[in-house]
Amino acid sequence: MQDSVLPDLHEAAPPISWLRRWWRRQTPGRQDRYAMLAPLAAVLLFLAAIISAFWYLRLEEMEREQEAVRRDVEYAQQRLRLRLLERQEQLMLMARDVSNRDVDRDDFVSRAETLVTQYPELQSLSWIDERRRIRAAYAGPSLAVQQQRLAGEILRRGETESTFSLVRDLQQPVYSQPAGGVEPVPLLQLHVPLTSQAKFAGVILGEYSIDSLLRYGVPSEVSARYAVSLLDGKGRLLAGQALPSRPASRLLAWVTPQANEYEVPVSPVGNGLVLRAQAYRTSLGVVGSGLFWLVGTLSAMTAWMLIGNWRHTRRRIKAQQALVAETNFRRAMENSMLTGMRALDMHGRITYVNPAFCQMTGWSEGELVGRTAPFPYWPEADLEQLTARLDDELSGRTSPAGFQVRVKRKDGSLFDARMYVSPLIDPKGHQTGWMTSITDITEPNRIREQLSASYERFTTVLEALDASVSVAPLGSEELLFANKLYRLWFGQHTGGHLQLVAQAGVPQQPRTDESLDEVDSFVGLPTGQLTTAQTENAEIFVPELGKWLEVRSRYLNWVDGRLAQMVIATDITPRRHAEEQAAAQAERAQSASRLITMGEMASSVAHELNQPLTAINNYCNGMVSRIRAGQINQDDLLLALDKTARQAQRAGQIIQRIRSFVRRSEPNRTLSDVATMVGEAVELAEIELRRRNVRLSHYVAARLPKLMVDPILIEQVLVNLLKNAAESIDLARRATPQRSVELRAVPRQVENQAVVEFSVQDTGQGLAPEVLERLYEAFFSTKAEGMGIGLNLCRSIVESHQGRMQAENIYNGADVAGCRFSFWIPVSGAINSAANKDTGVAA
Repeated sequence: MQDSVLPDLHEAAPPISWLRRWWRRQTPGRQDRYAMLAPLAAVLLFLAAIISAFWYLRLEEMEREQEAVRRDVEYAQQRLRLRLLERQEQLMLMARDVSNRDVDRDDFVSRAETLVTQYPELQSLSWIDERRRIRAAYAGPSLAVQQQRLAGEILRRGETESTFSLVRDLQQPVYSQPAGGVEPVPLLQLHVPLTSQAKFAGVILGEYSIDSLLRYGVPSEVSARYAVSLLDGKGRLLAGQALPSRPASRLLAWVTPQANEYEVPVSPVGNGLVLRAQAYRTSLGVVGSGLFWLVGTLSAMTAWMLIGNWRHTRRRIKAQQALVAETNFRRAMENSMLTGMRALDMHGRITYVNPAFCQMTGWSEGELVGRTAPFPYWPEADLEQLTARLDDELSGRTSPAGFQVRVKRKDGSLFDARMYVSPLIDPKGHQTGWMTSITDITEPNRIREQLSASYERFTTVLEALDASVSVAPLGSEELLFANKLYRLWFGQHTGGHLQLVAQAGVPQQPRTDESLDEVDSFVGLPTGQLTTAQTENAEIFVPELGKWLEVRSRYLNWVDGRLAQMVIATDITPRRHAEEQAAAQAERAQSASRLITMGEMASSVAHELNQPLTAINNYCNGMVSRIRAGQINQDDLLLALDKTARQAQRAGQIIQRIRSFVRRSEPNRTLSDVATMVGEAVELAEIELRRRNVRLSHYVAARLPKLMVDPILIEQVLVNLLKNAAESIDLARRATPQRSVELRAVPRQVENQAVVEFSVQDTGQGLAPEVLERLYEAFFSTKAEGMGIGLNLCRSIVESHQGRMQAENIYNGADVAGCRFSFWIPVSGAINSAANKDTGVAA
């Protein structure tokens, strides 16, 4: 894999190394020139970027301005169109009345005067018959004299001949402009046809002042932002004002900002009247020559700051992104708010409700805004209470904590809500009403009721427990909780709690001097780890109660945040009595097992004792005979007595060893030497093994640690295993070279802990599978005279020392060559005991 990675590194390295070698090959002069050209290139690139950015911003600005002009011009065109259509409808109504002869000349003049006076853009109205004779006319005072028409005159042929004929042919209203030269006041004419018995009977001629039409038809906000003008079909200015035209040069047009304009025909006039709007110049242009050259000059001065600015820009972008993300997050929070809001004026009328309020009550905003009490979401059963509440709100008598009410939805269902009322203050500091926030608390109330019921059930369970439960804060004598059994044992005081903690050995915080601030011993420690720690257990005897109690304690965070200690005390007096009886029974069983073992070895012990006793008898008889015969001197006598004493001492050691082994005593675990225990067990078992002609070898590893065990019990296990091994070899009828038992004591690592393993391996017939399954079962034995308690007691003894015992067959190919029993005892108990002793000595 290293070979595959190295080529990639070599492929990535050449460009950098090549540039480094190229730079080193250059002369110092060239290096200086390149170093000088680098800032210049950076400035040029910066200037190009600035020009490109200005150009892009200019294009974007022009597009925005063009779009704004187009939108505003179309809006103004719609306003003009609506105004013209309204006047057209009024003239068509007048034409209908004239055609129906419901209006005479005087009525026509009166109605024309009313229209001209009411609508300033309408300058004159004329009634012209089919022979182009003016039958009646009225002109406004602002119309020039030469443009006014008098009754009885005949229209000039060139003036409206084409339009008159077009109206006669189409029988529809037609817009036109007067033909001829430029009039003092540009006018727009509307010809509305008159009919009499389905025949053309003339026209109603209405003339508009284009200037007034522009003044009153275009919205004021459009006129304020643009230079608005009306043009004829040939582009001549009829009304309004026009800004200077765009330069012919495209470069000059880009450098110098020009008026942004947009034109649109005025409907229903058509292309004969065009509305144009030109945006006023608000800036000096994109580049504005001076700004452009100023940027170019500053570029040379800021070349050395490019790297710093780049890093600063990166930090600003990150901060801006964080700010945008925070702003978006806050806006999303506001939009997703579930609290209903309602605003009332000073008279109790609803002026505002938010969507959450509408969704909460089921009533729409239109159904709620403007309503006064009683409101539709008030339940009928609570009208008096809610009316009183509303009076308190309007009077300012409300609690900052709010109040709980019932609210009726539109479908008639009810839900619980909490309302908070605060004054609604305008920017000038005057109160304009009341703002109410409402929150649906149906689910919290339901949860609170469930919690109350759960608390009641939990308290009932704790009161009925057969254990004492108490909770008290650290460093205080206040009792936070105590169940029924605690109160029965210790009353309502904290003394029982503190007594249990003290007797159980749980460390208490030290009392500080009265002159110092009271700070508990857990200050600075993470309370979360204290509350998640395992429970501490201890068994104590309380003389006042005459009971054995199992005390369990742990730390917890109380509901008010204080660190407290909970103590649970369970009466274990019956269990302790049972355990004491069981221990006594086990001790009697172990003693009986040792007696049984020695009983089974009685013949071997007798044979073992017979040898020194026989020797003593022979020595004594020989000395008596020689003394009587006078054939013994003092040296021979002393030698015979010395041999007699050694044989007597040997017999005494055998008897003392057997007496120590079978003696019944209290379990006593001490730091015991492994070699000593193995030696004692070997000396006891050798008696039986020599009788059965079995060779015993043992090995004890050097520097084994001492074990915290009862040595008599461990010797009992070893003697039992050695005796069973000898019996297995005897039953297998092995030849003399194959009759051997090996005892080993060596260190091991089992389940990540240091142990000492004892193993007894024989060359017997092994164990059958069905025997392995029931090997440690009580009262199960493969021997006719066996009681079946030996191995069961052995395993109990080993497990009482926190050890484990196992058995396995030894195979030679497919044949069973023997059996191996092993057990191990952990060293940790001995180490802890030694440490405790050292600590006690140091103390």
